[in-house]
Amino acid sequence: MGVRESDAVIVPMRSGNADGGKDGTQLGLVQGTHFLYSGIGGKKMGTKLDRIREMSAANPKMVFTSLYHLINEELLRKCHKELDGKKATGVDNVTKAEYEANLEENLKDLVNRLKRKNYKPQPSLRVYIPKIGGKLRPLGMAAYEDKLVQSALGRVLTAVYEPKFRKSMYGYRPNLGCHEALKELNRQIERGKTNYVVEADVKGFFNNMEHEVILDLIKFRIADPNILWLVKKFLTAGVVEDGKWQPTIKGTEQGNLASPVIANIYMHYALALWYEVAFKKECKGESGIVIYADDFVATFQYKAEATKFLEAIRERFAQFGLELEPSKTQLIEFGRFAEQNRRERGLGKPKTFDFLGITHFCSKNKEHG
Repeated sequence: MGVRESDAVIVPMRSGNADGGKDGTQLGLVQGTHFLYSGIGGKKMGTKLDRIREMSAANPKMVFTSLYHLINEELLRKCHKELDGKKATGVDNVTKAEYEANLEENLKDLVNRLKRKNYKPQPSLRVYIPKIGGKLRPLGMAAYEDKLVQSALGRVLTAVYEPKFRKSMYGYRPNLGCHEALKELNRQIERGKTNYVVEADVKGFFNNMEHEVILDLIKFRIADPNILWLVKKFLTAGVVEDGKWQPTIKGTEQGNLASPVIANIYMHYALALWYEVAFKKECKGESGIVIYADDFVATFQYKAEATKFLEAIRERFAQFGLELEPSKTQLIEFGRFAEQNRRERGLGKPKTFDFLGITHFCSKNKEHG
């Protein structure tokens, strides 16, 4: 898959030419000089990852070319120590306690296989957990050793990409979460000029992210071929369901410990960056967005711009192989003055919307958004 640089927004282009991968997809990115980074000093793993995070923040266009060596015995041991031993096992049925019985020998063997590129993750064991509304969510339970590598890989990706993520993103991030997302949304509605809200959710987000796009997005800031090799290994490891192996040609398993940061990288480029540097700048009225994983709410002063956003984001997501979930997507009149404005026009009360398990409705009480 080819990568070219255009303007401030990444756009997958399915041209069908021979240089664009199987489907001809190419990605465009912001122009600028790239700084190549090939190594880092220091002895402690925490210090090394912290330093990478600092350098990534200080140099927005830095490309890291050598990171794979950081997935070593020290980092894997740290990941082992912090993993929850009560979690369900994967296809290997190995528990944390069992792996720990020969920890040093196991880690040394694992690192040797990683270095030789002989490491092959086992397929995830697919189970289903209930969602709100009675539906089921697929969850992939990895083998214990794979959990260690996933955790280490996730930490490396996070060190590079966390400083890149926009302030509008609240899911799977350190010191951020549902509380902060809801607080910001309430601020936009209660103190801003919000008159309209677009509530949206991505249909089957984790299952529909395209592998080639994932890899190309990561390539913008990580040029280490070994890291890309490892990411691809996990994406294509497959799943076991009802005792049968199934290939994974799209998506990243929920349950994979690197999936949260991969999901954030995808949404950073598909939505957050695009909204901030392209769409919002064209708005004449006030607008804002709050994103939590694949669930997001955009606020607008003017209905025309809310309508334009909903149309644009459908097209935008289609370019990334995604679509909105119709049952969880709506544009409604909402805000401090919505109830009064609708009453004056002889209309009923404003509709409600749900975000992060909370139903939001218009009210004179400041406690309600």
